[in-house]
Amino acid sequence: MVDFEFKDFYNINDLVEIVKLLRSPGGCPWDIEQTHDSIRMDFIEEVYEAIEAIDNDNTELLREELGDVLLQVVFHTQIEREKGNFDLDAVCDEVCKKMIIRHPHVFGKVKVADTGEVLENWESIKQETKGQTTYTETLESVAVSLPALLRAQKVGKRAAKSGVDFTDTAEAIKDIHSELDKLSEAAASDNMKLMADSLGDVLFLCANAARKMGLNAEESLTVATNRFIKKFADVEKNTTIAGNTMDDYSTDQLNEIWNSIKHNV
Repeated sequence: MVDFEFKDFYNINDLVEIVKLLRSPGGCPWDIEQTHDSIRMDFIEEVYEAIEAIDNDNTELLREELGDVLLQVVFHTQIEREKGNFDLDAVCDEVCKKMIIRHPHVFGKVKVADTGEVLENWESIKQETKGQTTYTETLESVAVSLPALLRAQKVGKRAAKSGVDFTDTAEAIKDIHSELDKLSEAAASDNMKLMADSLGDVLFLCANAARKMGLNAEESLTVATNRFIKKFADVEKNTTIAGNTMDDYSTDQLNEIWNSIKHNV
């Protein structure tokens, strides 16, 4: 058993110490074996679970999930601390300095009229501190690891600052139709690369058409997926009521049921 002081209430310093003990000799074998890569997906999953708590307006669950996200931050920091690279204080120091620099209207003498100016200053300062001198560099700096729709929309938003954008929503929709025609041609050719490229172009255009409409493509797809699941459940319910299972129906029959339900939703 490790040397540890049990308390009625713990703080961030205790969490740092717990993670340190877990990865120390005599700690937990599993925790000791972990690397940045091995727990990479855990980090992503914990963030999404925190988002779900926010979406469900569940305060207690949010508190728990934020704790899990914080654990990931401390864990990754501990791995670097063991290598002698940095500790949690260094992480906090860097983000504090970043926030101070990017809020000159709070910590300096810069005057802003509204949120729009705040965001403009933020982006300008961000580019300067990161040494970005071209529009291309701002696009390249968008994390490749982001969900594809989110990344596409963010890249499109940054490209728009250079003037490369749809003139309006109508043009965005027109371009989507044009790419859909190309996708149909690609599908007819049975060329996998052509189909993948065309489909990618359609999805990119859809994501940025959403941006032009003031919508979040990621959220729109989430809502659409949830709607699909509800309709799917209704179709299955209809087949069950009839004393059957979905396996008893052909695709055409299931589509007929689907369409009849869709019109009623």
